[in-house]
Amino acid sequence: MAEIRLNKIMRQFNIGLQDIVDFLKAQGADVEENPNAKVSDEYMPAIQRQFGADLKAAEEANERAIKMSDILENTGKKKDEQMAEEEEEERVIVRTNTLSHKKSEAKAVESVPEPEPEPEVVAAPEPAPEPEPVPEPEPEPVVEPEPVAESVVEPEPEPEPEPEPVAEPEPEPVKVPESAPAAKPEPEPVKAETTPAAKKDDGFKVVGKIDLSQFDKKPAKKRERIAKGTQKVDVAKAGANIERNAKKEKPAAQQGGGKGRKRDRFKPAMTEAELEEMQKEIQKQVKETYAKMNEGKKNNFGAKYRKEKRELAAQRTQEELEQASADKKVLKVTEFVTVNDLATLMNNTPVNNVIGACMSLGLMVSINQRLDAEALVLVAEEFGYKVEFVGAELTNEIEAAEEADREEDLVSRPPVITVMGHVDHGKTSLLDYIRKTNVIAGEAGGITQHIGAYNVRLEDGRRITFLDTPGHEAFTAMRARGAQMTDLAIIIIAADDAVMPQTVEAINHAQAAGVPMVFAINKIDKPGASADKIYQQLSQMNILTEAWGGKYQCQEISAKHGLNVDKLLEKVLLEADLLNLKANPNRLAQGAVIESSLDKGRGYLATILVQNGTLHQGDIMLSGSYFGRVKSMFNERGQRVMEAGPSTPVSVLGLNGAPAAGEKFNVLTDEKEAKSIAAKREQLIRIQGIKTQKHMTLEEIGRRISIGNFKELNIIVKGDVDGSVEALSDSLIKLSTEQIRVNVIHKAVGAISESDILLAEASDAVIIGFQVRPTVEARKAAEKEGIEIRLYSVIYDAINEVKDGMEGMLEPEKKEEVIATAEVKQTFHISKIGTIAGCIMREGKMVPKVQVRLIRDGIVVYTGDLASLKIGKDDVKEVAAGKECGMSIAGFNDIKEGDFIEAFKIVEIKRTL
Repeated sequence: MAEIRLNKIMRQFNIGLQDIVDFLKAQGADVEENPNAKVSDEYMPAIQRQFGADLKAAEEANERAIKMSDILENTGKKKDEQMAEEEEEERVIVRTNTLSHKKSEAKAVESVPEPEPEPEVVAAPEPAPEPEPVPEPEPEPVVEPEPVAESVVEPEPEPEPEPEPVAEPEPEPVKVPESAPAAKPEPEPVKAETTPAAKKDDGFKVVGKIDLSQFDKKPAKKRERIAKGTQKVDVAKAGANIERNAKKEKPAAQQGGGKGRKRDRFKPAMTEAELEEMQKEIQKQVKETYAKMNEGKKNNFGAKYRKEKRELAAQRTQEELEQASADKKVLKVTEFVTVNDLATLMNNTPVNNVIGACMSLGLMVSINQRLDAEALVLVAEEFGYKVEFVGAELTNEIEAAEEADREEDLVSRPPVITVMGHVDHGKTSLLDYIRKTNVIAGEAGGITQHIGAYNVRLEDGRRITFLDTPGHEAFTAMRARGAQMTDLAIIIIAADDAVMPQTVEAINHAQAAGVPMVFAINKIDKPGASADKIYQQLSQMNILTEAWGGKYQCQEISAKHGLNVDKLLEKVLLEADLLNLKANPNRLAQGAVIESSLDKGRGYLATILVQNGTLHQGDIMLSGSYFGRVKSMFNERGQRVMEAGPSTPVSVLGLNGAPAAGEKFNVLTDEKEAKSIAAKREQLIRIQGIKTQKHMTLEEIGRRISIGNFKELNIIVKGDVDGSVEALSDSLIKLSTEQIRVNVIHKAVGAISESDILLAEASDAVIIGFQVRPTVEARKAAEKEGIEIRLYSVIYDAINEVKDGMEGMLEPEKKEEVIATAEVKQTFHISKIGTIAGCIMREGKMVPKVQVRLIRDGIVVYTGDLASLKIGKDDVKEVAAGKECGMSIAGFNDIKEGDFIEAFKIVEIKRTL
């Protein structure tokens, strides 16, 4: 008894595996649901009865489909043959030439006035008894155009288009030979019946034909050049010669006698090639005539003109390319460009390179610090760029409105003195003693985080304006602004410390601004103070004080107890007198913005320093892209004042925004003019912001992929004053590394609002508030949306916490640590458990459920988990070195005597920035 595989039965009967298996099981066969399973052939009759009918129906359907495809194929072939024959017939009967047709119509019109119409009537029926030349279906005569042209040229077959009068617009020539009406229409039906298409017995009858050649698109002919010096041709005379030649070439049958007509029926009056040659000759003669008429005039279509036009276009394109290349090297900037924006404008030059160029020029700048016009030009030239200030015309408008001060109008003004130095070296303590106040008590952490401006009256009646700058490393921009606004700088150094990095930076700022310096050696009364050490360190910077025979004045003081502070002020006033400081109080005020903030109850508050002129309450003030009328002014003690003269610091209310610290301000007489200039500046800043926006590049994507685990930290910074916001943002951006990039997506002054929460939600950012608090609505929205708000009062607390958060974002480093090693002395095989290794501990402590690796002859054979750890029959928690124990490895039994089992664990180490 033979066996057959299921897949063979499935193919034979075209059924599925499940169907055949179910059927066989119903028949009592024990068969697997596998196409390769075999079954006895005794079940074949039952399978034939069950599935044979479906197989037969499928075969019949296939046969019907094959027959139908054959029928359709034959029908298509017949239709194709029929269409091909009809096309051949149309080419024989219908094909014509438009020019020949017009010529035949002209002949027909000439024949109308002749008094002898009989030859035309008699000539028409003569070719009817002789249809032999027309019906021949041979391919050669079908292609030849000569006989077809003659058959249409004859004026007699004009009645042919009568079934479709639209195709023949001139039926009058047909009505002339109506003396023999029966003879006219008969020849054409004879021709239609004798064509190959009419002979086919397919039920179609050709009723009439239409000329389609008149719709054929003729190929464009290349215009011929006009040769100079060609003789002028009389167009009228040429036309008369053409008509005379046409009359000579009329067929003999039309001039009388019908005998020759029978022989010359299919001979054309003029071949198609001759007609084309004649048309070319006419066109050539017409062009030569026009050329003679236009001789001496400029030929706009000549070769010379086209060549000049091409050269001009090429020259214009070259100039545009050169201009575009030159424009790329010209930076159109405003007067508010930061170092970061400048690097982006210069084809994404690395910011570190730009900062390095600034330092080589003696400028100590940070990434967010704004550069003045002179510094912009110098730095851009270092990288091969030119700078064009787009807002220069606005500044020129303001300067043009101002008049130069006359010498007799100038009066002495108080000096502006900036106190700079390292943090906690006593700058604010010195000012507290001079002002008889306690500023330190109001500063968080006892360090200065704002730039302060104070006007002090001395005992002799003279006034001095002091600017107190922060000493923390984050406030580089504040120290730079203080050095630019001042007339004189006091550099304070603690005698018990040393010349610190911020001290060096302050000295560099003062030297870059070109202001004289007076050194104050503070804390001279403290034990361990050494002024000579400070003088020595200064001398290493090429700064020699008077104590060491140099030109810089210095004074040893104790700011806390007031020791020698009066002597320091004497030296400061002496330096100020040498500068001969003067200003004109009787003019419109101008100066600089020291700080700006947002007061919830009063609006935007700007602390300014009047450098020239006098500011009055009610004046129209313009600063940057903000303007407004001065509503009220306050001095540093909060007392309201009505006016502020030169070198006077005041706080101003009335601006419609918070101007950037260090911005210049001017007083204008026309509010509309101030509004217009502010709007133009705002537009320029917006355009520059779009240009400096960084986009993702392929290089950046490749860099992130190569790093593998790149992350971004988006931060929103809100602070009480603009200078603190700028310093904090600068410090946070500097924390960026190759693995984590810090993006300050928004920074502003004022309390944390709901709009900040929405922005943080959209950009997945953290909000950092410096000396500010969120509103009630903002706090509720942050709790609802899960937005993190961090509030700080000391800047380095904010920097350190953000740094810790960034370290937490980094993937920890994984390190392997070996904790124990055991040597296999004997092995035991236990059924249902596996191989048990009797070991002795060589080092470390073996603990259960750790990762182990089996080492044989110094090669790792297997790595897995420890399944059990026992001493005797008892499970133990640990086995120390020198003890014996039994252990098994999960999923591994190939353990031999002399192997070593090493236990290890993976330790994660926190990564630091």
